[in-house]
Amino acid sequence: MSEITETVKNLVNPILTEHDFYLYDIEFVKESKSWYLRVYIDKKNGINIEDCALVSDELSEKLDSIEPDPIPQAYFLEVSSPGAERPLKKPSDFENAIDEYIHVSLYAPIDGNKIYEGTLKEYNDNDLVININMKGRFKNLSIPKKSIAKARLAIKF
Repeated sequence: MSEITETVKNLVNPILTEHDFYLYDIEFVKESKSWYLRVYIDKKNGINIEDCALVSDELSEKLDSIEPDPIPQAYFLEVSSPGAERPLKKPSDFENAIDEYIHVSLYAPIDGNKIYEGTLKEYNDNDLVININMKGRFKNLSIPKKSIAKARLAIKF
């Protein structure tokens, strides 16, 4: 499967570069009896349906032109945004989320809490710093990366 995702990555990256988009993630998964090739893309101010259709059409054309077929089984191609509350996994995900509102779940509590939401201010090899609201007062909280169970963008209400 990693061979398929790597092939797709090599095919889609020039398309994305041409349109000032970037690749967020690729997955090739079987759900029930069907296979799905999912390509998640993004750009600075967000992806729209026309952007997804454009990339889907161009990628589909490239995939159909390769002999032998790099994906021999039948599959559904889905090109989409990773979503408003997308997970933050790779260093580039965190770097692109600087000054964004995020949700962080921890393996063990820090200052009595295992869940924090705030604005991501810094990210480096060892930790991240988020600006949180503690009872009406804002403070920066440093969280070691090894303590993070999950992180994602969050919608601030």
